[in-house]
Amino acid sequence: MARKLRGFERVLDAPALFAVTYGEIASSLYIALGIVAASALGLTPLVLLVTGALFLVVSLSYAEGTAAIPETGGAATFVRRAFNDLAGFITGWALFLDFLIVMALSAFFVPHYLGAAISAPSLRHSPWDAVIGCGVIAVVAVVRLVRHTRLHTGALGIALLDLVVQAVLVLLGVAFLLSPHTLVQGFGFASGQSWGDLAFALPLAMLAYTGLETAANLAEEAREPGRTLPRSLFSGIGLVVVVTVLIAAIGLSAYPAENGATALGDQWLEAPLVGIAAAFDGSLPSFLVDALRIAVGISGVLILVGAATTSVSGITRLTYSLAEHGQLPREFARLERRALVSSEAIIIASGLAIGLILITEFGADGDPTFLAGIYSFGVLIAFTAAQLAVIRLRIREPELERPFRARPDVTIRGAPVPLAALVGAPLTFAIWILALATHSGARYAGTLWLVAGLVVFVAVRRSQRHGLLEHVEPVEELPAAAEFRRILVPMKLGDIGEEMVATAIALAKDSGAEVEAVTVVRVPRRFQLEGPLPPDVAERVEASLEEARMLGEDHGVEVRTEVVRARSIGHAIVEEARARDVDLIVVGSSPRWRRQSRFFSPTVDFVLRRAPCEVLVVAFPEGVFET
Repeated sequence: MARKLRGFERVLDAPALFAVTYGEIASSLYIALGIVAASALGLTPLVLLVTGALFLVVSLSYAEGTAAIPETGGAATFVRRAFNDLAGFITGWALFLDFLIVMALSAFFVPHYLGAAISAPSLRHSPWDAVIGCGVIAVVAVVRLVRHTRLHTGALGIALLDLVVQAVLVLLGVAFLLSPHTLVQGFGFASGQSWGDLAFALPLAMLAYTGLETAANLAEEAREPGRTLPRSLFSGIGLVVVVTVLIAAIGLSAYPAENGATALGDQWLEAPLVGIAAAFDGSLPSFLVDALRIAVGISGVLILVGAATTSVSGITRLTYSLAEHGQLPREFARLERRALVSSEAIIIASGLAIGLILITEFGADGDPTFLAGIYSFGVLIAFTAAQLAVIRLRIREPELERPFRARPDVTIRGAPVPLAALVGAPLTFAIWILALATHSGARYAGTLWLVAGLVVFVAVRRSQRHGLLEHVEPVEELPAAAEFRRILVPMKLGDIGEEMVATAIALAKDSGAEVEAVTVVRVPRRFQLEGPLPPDVAERVEASLEEARMLGEDHGVEVRTEVVRARSIGHAIVEEARARDVDLIVVGSSPRWRRQSRFFSPTVDFVLRRAPCEVLVVAFPEGVFET
């Protein structure tokens, strides 16, 4: 039969999932270390250790939820199933904002690492950092629009490169920079620092561990989600937490807090790992320091561009899931040939991310802390909702198959409930309250974002005539947008041939394609293949082709016509399609074949089996054209 557009395929094995998970979460260190250090100062390693431990607790609930419900959508999927569609939408809408912020911050930090790698200081200052950041997002969007790239392609190489670079930083840092004495002195409030600064820093530290939702969104593409997803999550997250705390300790040893500030959160705010590399000056030969600086800069550029790319993939998969369940317009649930996911989602997300970069550059004076505060608003909503959903699913659906269970359990009303979720949910909710109290961006921008989302949700539900709390089953997959360049229509003499030409012209008019109309004349073996056609046949063929050309002119579509002689009509159609490099063959099926043993004629059946492209078969109802 005609080839069907493939959607999300289960192609990700454990190494690929680990690479995507580690690369996405480890990219956070390149962004968050300077932001957290600016507020936490000498307490930065401790703050990152505490939030890293909480992140591991939350990941237990994510692992159970995604393994039990291996669908795209991440936390929004199992929150929707545990509670209702409105709760699922609020979770997904909050995560949508987080994906945008990660995308914007990743692109915004790229020129800072690039400038450090190639010794171009101008790239690290306004307006070039914003210009390059916007350009990175635009390029990522264009690439995703014209070609569907698999997430794991190249991800393993980038993750290994990043792991090697960070390992070198850790080893050299422990040998030359790490100072336990300095760290012990920093485990207290610095001059001018207060509990308010620590409260301000805790929500920001959530930015140090992004990527959990991106990994959860890959559940529908994992080969063995019940086994590989939990394993990849814990190995990737555990390694990232260890590396993050170690590098933070090295960084605060090299740039201890003095007079209420640290150079790691000031001079090196947008490129903290390059700052650590520069701190080896005097401890290592200058050429090694330069090599390390270049390696860190290049690694930062690659992994941040990768983070921006996977954020686009996360956004589009999330919007697909929400639209599939009637929470966003149905257009976002469409799969496309080139981009796979909705091109509208890619364009909108890229535009919003560019807007966030411009707001950071010109509205927040280039300070990324504003976006980091908003990020904590969304991610803490999702983390809290995800853990509550896992608890509720344990009670409501005890028979649900759970390939992975977050242990240990605590029995509540006869149901085994995960202790991790019982502990983690109140903690993430408390930090969310802290974010609202200490960050104006979270308090105002986050609230406005949720209000805007609720307006969208209500409008979509009313347009689709669904209740706000109603559970909507996935809509049928919308057909892919027409992207045909060349359409072949094998013409039959008579009314069916004319209908097929009209169908091909209508498709070509919508997609801007060319139409190749071919009349195949079957020549019996007792006659020569090349030779004049009988006059009556030649006249009828020419009249039919002329009718096709005129119909095309009436609709502004060029129809190229040709007569082909062949022994087998089906074989000739397939060969012509291959020679002309067409994207679609349009054929018609007479109703009389459905009254016989075959549903299609032998010619149509042959084309369906051998065609090198898509095939559209129009099967006419009984009684049509039979007179």
